[in-house]
Amino acid sequence: MKIVIAPDSFKDSLSAQGVAQAIARGLREVWPEARLVECPMADGGEGTIEAVLAACGGQWMTSQVSGPLGAAVQAKWGWLADTHTAIIEMAMASGLQMLTLEQRDATVTSTYGTGQLIAAALDAGAQRIILAIGGSATNDAGTGMLAALGGVFLDASDKPLPPGGLALAQLAKIDLSALDVRLGAVQFEVAADVNNPLCGPQGASHIFGPQKGASSQQVLALDAALKHFAEHSARVLGEDHSEQPGSGAAGGMGFAARAYLNASFRPGVEVVADLTGLADALQDADLVITGEGRFDAQTLRGKTPFGVARIARRTGIPVIVLAGTLGDGYADLYEHGISAAFALTSGPMTLEQACRDAPTLLHDRARDLARLWQLAAR
Repeated sequence: MKIVIAPDSFKDSLSAQGVAQAIARGLREVWPEARLVECPMADGGEGTIEAVLAACGGQWMTSQVSGPLGAAVQAKWGWLADTHTAIIEMAMASGLQMLTLEQRDATVTSTYGTGQLIAAALDAGAQRIILAIGGSATNDAGTGMLAALGGVFLDASDKPLPPGGLALAQLAKIDLSALDVRLGAVQFEVAADVNNPLCGPQGASHIFGPQKGASSQQVLALDAALKHFAEHSARVLGEDHSEQPGSGAAGGMGFAARAYLNASFRPGVEVVADLTGLADALQDADLVITGEGRFDAQTLRGKTPFGVARIARRTGIPVIVLAGTLGDGYADLYEHGISAAFALTSGPMTLEQACRDAPTLLHDRARDLARLWQLAAR
């Protein structure tokens, strides 16, 4: 019996590796002879680096960079030395979780720190850089990132623009003469599941600006500023990328990555699956167990269980989900390769209790699942 254990992390509770280990302990209680392959996963958001490093044996790196409002922060990134691959989570340097509700201000937050992480990766000799761009606090279309790498954005008086997306309304000149020449030799991949364009009603400012602190009036001003930047970029680069799917991701970081870094875009879970070797792990497997904190209709938008099921479905391997909770629409996933789904809790409990007891709950549900499977196989 070969079982692949490929869960995401459980937010505020366990890492993906911790989830996989707890499930494995429960399975071994019933199937001590089973071959268990732990393959921690992520979908390109929080926990992506941790999952990849756990599977690939890479190392954590730390760099001091500017946070979304300019304060110095210690940001971690991942390094796979054997393949010269850097994994950068934008949220580590420019993330929304770094700010209080009162500090959120989409008009001035900057991606400068993310650019500094890219520079650190270049200094380490990166030939491939994977950008996981979920959870940003920014709406500057990646101009802060480009500024950290040598790009210069000037107003009509040839003065550098201040940080933030709103300042782009005053953009008069883009100077790329000092842009880091090493960027041209690096393969950039963006791990993102957002298909929004840069501007318009479905663009970065309108869809994501409010959660980053933008008022309704600021949303309109930011959208106009980003459109102004896109028009200048088209003149400089000779091509307009603002309508490309994903350009609106992470407050327009997707636009800068595509237009200025020539980045390719892939669903986050597919990027992680490739790095961790999930497809190879699934060879000859009898069962896949995946999971996440909340399993519901939102999982269809490229979250880990959906991505794992898509890969497993190619060879007809059954997929079972163990989740903290089952939300509305979770049964819709049964049409997409999920065989069954189970919630962890065994009775009424608070979220705090569930998070604290997650290792035990995962162990117990995995054990119960194994006993059920064993009975069905008789």
